[in-house]
Amino acid sequence: MECSLAECSRGADGGYDGGVRIGIFLLATRFPRPPETSRRAAGESAPDSGDAAALTRTVEAAVAAERAGFDDVWLAEHHFMSYGVVPSATLMAGHLLAVTRRVRVGTAVSVLSNRHPVALAEEAAMLALLSGGRFDLGVGRGGPWRDLEVFGTGLARYEHGFAESLDLLLAWLRSDRVGWSGEHFRFREVPVVPRAPVPPPVTVACTSPATEALAAERGLPMLLGMHVGADEKAAAVARHGLPDAPHVSAHVAQVADTREQAVKTLMEEMPRWLGPGLDGYVPVDDRPRPARDPVAYTRRMCELHPVGSPDDCAEALVTTVERTGVRRLALMVEAAGSRAATLENIARLGEEVLPMVRAAVPAEAGRDAGPAPRT
Repeated sequence: MECSLAECSRGADGGYDGGVRIGIFLLATRFPRPPETSRRAAGESAPDSGDAAALTRTVEAAVAAERAGFDDVWLAEHHFMSYGVVPSATLMAGHLLAVTRRVRVGTAVSVLSNRHPVALAEEAAMLALLSGGRFDLGVGRGGPWRDLEVFGTGLARYEHGFAESLDLLLAWLRSDRVGWSGEHFRFREVPVVPRAPVPPPVTVACTSPATEALAAERGLPMLLGMHVGADEKAAAVARHGLPDAPHVSAHVAQVADTREQAVKTLMEEMPRWLGPGLDGYVPVDDRPRPARDPVAYTRRMCELHPVGSPDDCAEALVTTVERTGVRRLALMVEAAGSRAATLENIARLGEEVLPMVRAAVPAEAGRDAGPAPRT
């Protein structure tokens, strides 16, 4: 680095200048092993299944995204399921920050209900300092899954403790010393070490008006997921009340020569890995949970998101920006279910789609560089 870690971090602004930012979103899914004939046809020389393959592919995808001109890499975090084999998004983020030089790397999300907020804040501060300010911390409440039992945080903290957890995390990132006396956490004042002079930007995953309000009250941007379309996301931004905050919109993205080809690929391949992954969502209290049909879900993703020709994909992304005002986009690029397909998708999106979106969505003068750190 040309500057010291402290100097680089002091100059970090969250990487948001009002222009559109486009990143990739990686699940690190454990793909089922394809039939031998399909693997040979796809040019795969080694099995593209198993945890090691999923983690290796995730690193390759991040490096490919930087090379292809993407701005950000977002990492999902999951526990005890094949849906994603990254149990620590911050650990994977640290590795990706070390093998890249330009892209920002963020968690989408670190599950706050499973973690002590101070431990997560310490890791985030370290990553902000070590990367020269290229780290974004996305946090979410998670779900009522058995993670809560395994980690000992419990259902009560999931249901009632997210606001306190978020407040403690923010206090730690923005202070020199912290003591706490709350319902779920209590400790005497201690020094904050390490202390990032400019805290990493924090984004909150929002799937309900209550969480939107929680984020808005703290001046934090939202991460809006793949399960809703542009109109629902526009409504969330309106309810949030801070339209110029650097919100993030997540999408499935698959490019092909035609929309028919892209849809056919996803309808054939996505249910193969999605179905087994969905089985991992087991409620901690064994409450009934409706089964989700992976075929119907895939069809819905094709309807909502940039799936099609380069023109189709660019038009869908531009439409999202115009309808919602959200100018940070995270594209899930692994849906076709193999290493080769993922890397090809990243390359084509970078070469054929990103330039069209950036040309159609110019930077807006005077937009914020991100949420101002509170010290």
